[in-house]
Amino acid sequence: MPLKQLIPMQPVTHLPASIVFYRKLGFEVEDHNDAWGWAMLRCGPCQVMLDQSINPPPGSARSAVLYLYPDDLRAFHAQARQNGLEVPPLETTFYGMSEFRLQDPDGNRLWIGQPDG
Repeated sequence: MPLKQLIPMQPVTHLPASIVFYRKLGFEVEDHNDAWGWAMLRCGPCQVMLDQSINPPPGSARSAVLYLYPDDLRAFHAQARQNGLEVPPLETTFYGMSEFRLQDPDGNRLWIGQPDG
C-alpha cells in the first residue's frame, strides 16, 4: 500500500529557538502545542515537525539530513542571510548540485540546493 505523505520530525531541545531558526528559512508555524513541546511548520508544500520529546541517546551522532529544494537557490540563500542566519557560500558539488549546508540550533543538518546549470 503506498504512503500518503511523509513528514520528518526533528528532535529539538528548545522549541522557541528552533521556531525562530526555521522562520528565518521561510517556514511558518502551522500548528503547535507548547505543553507537548511540539510544532508543525510549513514552507509551501513542505512540512517538518519539531519535537522536544525526542531524546536521542547522549553523545549519539545525528545522521539524518533534510534536503531542501527551493525554486530559486540564490534568492533563498540571500533571504536566509538577510534574515540573520550565518550562511556559508554556495558550492558546486561533485554530484551536480549547487548547495549550501546549515545546522539548526540542535545540530540537525539541512542541505539546501538545486541542480547546477
